Amino acid sequence: MSQWFALLYKLKPGTEDAVAALVEGTGRPEHDVKDDEGNVVGKLLTTIVFVGEETAVRVMEVEGEFKYVPRHMGRQEEVARFEREVEQYLAEPRDMTTPEGAVAFFRKRGLRKVILRRYDD
Repeated sequence: MSQWFALLYKLKPGTEDAVAALVEGTGRPEHDVKDDEGNVVGKLLTTIVFVGEETAVRVMEVEGEFKYVPRHMGRQEEVARFEREVEQYLAEPRDMTTPEGAVAFFRKRGLRKVILRRYDD
């Protein structure tokens, strides 16, 4: 069974189009989620990004335990590149240069799924 999680990015006014373009140009991270020893412990199934006025939200569907995802994402070059480049557009600075910094950001700006409704449920 998969889990859903989201991250909130507070943006500087007027940067929404630049952030949308940056997201569209971002490469794919490794979909196999690995722990610190390199063991596959899950999979990134889906990523959806929404950009609105002074806000961006990245929604992720993950198979396996979510606790491994922040450190895994922090080790992905595609994610690290995006996080470095998006920093200039953020209204709230954060440290994404280390796996520990990624974990702190996920804790502070992470959103948990409360409800998911589908037509066929």
